Amino acid sequence: MAIIPVPQLSDNYAYLVVDEASGECGVVDCAEAGKVIAEVERRKLKLIAVLPTHYHFDHVGGNEDLVRAIPGLRVYGARGERGRIPAQTHPVDDGDTVEVGSLRGRVIGIPAHTNGHIAYHFPQLNAVFTGDTLFIAGCGRVFEGKAQTMVDSLAKLAALPDGTQVYCGHEYTEKNLRFALTLEPSNGALKSKHEWAQKMRAEGKYTIPSTIGEEKRINPFLRTDSAELRASLKKIDPSIGDDAVAIFAKARELKDRF
Repeated sequence: MAIIPVPQLSDNYAYLVVDEASGECGVVDCAEAGKVIAEVERRKLKLIAVLPTHYHFDHVGGNEDLVRAIPGLRVYGARGERGRIPAQTHPVDDGDTVEVGSLRGRVIGIPAHTNGHIAYHFPQLNAVFTGDTLFIAGCGRVFEGKAQTMVDSLAKLAALPDGTQVYCGHEYTEKNLRFALTLEPSNGALKSKHEWAQKMRAEGKYTIPSTIGEEKRINPFLRTDSAELRASLKKIDPSIGDDAVAIFAKARELKDRF
């Protein structure tokens, strides 16, 4: 596999991004270096790059241990995080390129969860690593931006090809789908996905990846134009406006309390 999930902490994912021709790899969002290094060694790979999506500890807590264990690692990270990425060597901005062997990833600036949050889009792997901005059937909390900021960031990700695989930072899928069903109980794709996610988790299996196209069918934060979703929200709060940002903000407020 060119993309290998490595479970971290209680519900985080790190990902090995592998150039299969050379055996070189990068790791997205390392919280626990020991688990990542063990997987790299087990698969006889060479770790050359660290690719954090944002500065929160559960996505970068293993950076310094990685650098101590493997001198010369390139540690990328958004310049917009203002030096809060541990062991960072290569600051990047929206539109920049990161390299893992022959693989090239495009940096996409997607602030709101943090001001410098980024995604990594690898067209050769047909995959995007979205950290804590886009989850399967959900999105991250808006900690450092505003609702408009997150709406704009999600729109950037939604503009990727529908077949793009979505690898997110946490195993939140089943709960996200339960919440989504409170807003769109008649959404058949959503009901089927929830049944599938329950089965996968009962079997101890991952629910990642999703795809951009699937997210457009099941993710309430990408479905602010859904008539059923809007009707559900207006029953709860008849005063909310009709614009996408107001609809998003109310859905996010409800999810924060769910």
